Amino acid sequence: MVARFDAQSNKVKARLTRAREIFLSWHHAATAWFAEALPKGLFARALLIIITPIVVLEGVIAFVFMERHWQSVTRRLSEATARNIAVLIELYDTNKDTTANTRLIELARDKLNLTMQILPASDLPAPGPKPFFDLLDRALSKEISRNVQRPFWIDTLGDARFVEIRVKHDDAILRFIATRSQTYASNSHIFLLWMIGTSIILLTVAILFMRNQIRPILKLADAADAFGKGRPFPDDFRPRGAREVRQASQSFIEMRDRITQHVDQRTTMLAGVSHDLRTILTRFKLELAFLPDTADTRSLRSDVNEMQHMLEDYLAFARGDGGEEARPANLRVLLEEIHEEAQTYGTLVELKMRRSREDLVLPLKRNAFKRAITNLVSNAVRYGDKIIIRAATEGQWLRVEIDDNGPGIPESERENVFRPFYRIDKSRNQDTANSGLGLAIARDIAKSHGGTVTLGESSMGGLRAIISVPL
Repeated sequence: MVARFDAQSNKVKARLTRAREIFLSWHHAATAWFAEALPKGLFARALLIIITPIVVLEGVIAFVFMERHWQSVTRRLSEATARNIAVLIELYDTNKDTTANTRLIELARDKLNLTMQILPASDLPAPGPKPFFDLLDRALSKEISRNVQRPFWIDTLGDARFVEIRVKHDDAILRFIATRSQTYASNSHIFLLWMIGTSIILLTVAILFMRNQIRPILKLADAADAFGKGRPFPDDFRPRGAREVRQASQSFIEMRDRITQHVDQRTTMLAGVSHDLRTILTRFKLELAFLPDTADTRSLRSDVNEMQHMLEDYLAFARGDGGEEARPANLRVLLEEIHEEAQTYGTLVELKMRRSREDLVLPLKRNAFKRAITNLVSNAVRYGDKIIIRAATEGQWLRVEIDDNGPGIPESERENVFRPFYRIDKSRNQDTANSGLGLAIARDIAKSHGGTVTLGESSMGGLRAIISVPL
């Protein structure tokens, strides 16, 4: 007995667990869809915050109006019309001679605003289609059934201005035609038009106001993006807008000034250090030039050259883009310069670019960007004997690829090699003169342009270095 109870309990737990998993999966899917459906921009989200309460409020008002006012007025009008028809039918039952019928028709026309006809006895027409909004049909049918208590037929669709009602009597068909305004609250559209009109005015004011509030934020974002890419500020940028936006803009300007001052000071210091160290290295070379050509002097010359090479790398890494401003640069001319200078490596280097009618010109820190690509090319030359440089645009991005046929880099190490001074114990680390800063310098320069450098597998089996920057 206990075993059976445990088995049933386990089944119930399994079902509950399964139901919970299904609910969570549906919840995650709905949340993801909702997040994807929501607008991403601040302007659209702000408008949504304003529009949603207005729509909900007007929906509630319209529902209350329809439920309380529209239906109530329609019900009372239909009730009055049904009672008038009931009175006319009772008068018709009281006296059925021709003279009385004529006076009854005149009474209906003059006093009750109803057109009445007495038709020969026959069957009522077949029920017609109901309107989409059947409030009038329902209210009028209910009141006629309660007050007249005879078979009837109504038509609210035949003529937009009138409503036709036929009541089956013992010896005739009594036909009544009433204006729609007698039975239906037909002026409700005025309320809807006022509601829609005021909503449009409110939304227009909200859109204009939000645009004025969002514009300073967009200007701040453009200025931050330009500063991050080393481009000059927009000419019309200044703190404006709401107090919080002005504070953010002012803080950004102060941060820019501090960073610019720091970069200028660092550049000045590095220029002095570079000059002093290069002077000492030049003195070493001159002193070695007067010494006899022996194994020791050759070793010293090699050490001095290696020291100079490493010094240049260290200074380049510390200097970054050197505070250079971005200016329009012709990409084809720049890559052709790099390709021509790469011929001195003694390795086969090819340049492949798509032919186009116009050369691509984009804002670049030309010297820094050239140094980044040169570092990638020299890194490829160090380990391969065939190098291919490709350049193309993909959407709003420039993509420059450097492929080699060397030993490549394992996928697990492709991010580590961008760390300064990092070396891998593989076949790509055979050159001891390498400072380990080339890739780090290239990525820093790419980031200063708003892009990045990634590594992948070359079509020739080696390494592919990809530098991507926005156009």
